[in-house]
Amino acid sequence: MSSVLTTLEATILARRGGDPDASYAARLFAAGRPKIAQKLGEEAVETVIASLSGDAAAVTGEAADLLFHLTMLLADCGVPVANVLAELERRQGVSGIAEKAARKAG
Repeated sequence: MSSVLTTLEATILARRGGDPDASYAARLFAAGRPKIAQKLGEEAVETVIASLSGDAAAVTGEAADLLFHLTMLLADCGVPVANVLAELERRQGVSGIAEKAARKAG
């Protein structure tokens, strides 16, 4: 797993239960999963909008925000980033069309 993602996940988990006045992650955890999910959705939309602008720096910044908030939601759901990366690895070499059809069949 990427060392940056590992460090980010560890930092986010360490902030759970922390002081919401001292940590944005602690503040989001305190607000609950609906707020975390809302922020993830907002960042997804902002990433899409940035992509349409053609500004690579804006896309980079918004994508970083999106990954941060996705990592927050995963942590709140008790899903390690390593599990998501393992799922991506499992899907490597499998056509997206075939993978989606297998999910529907199962």
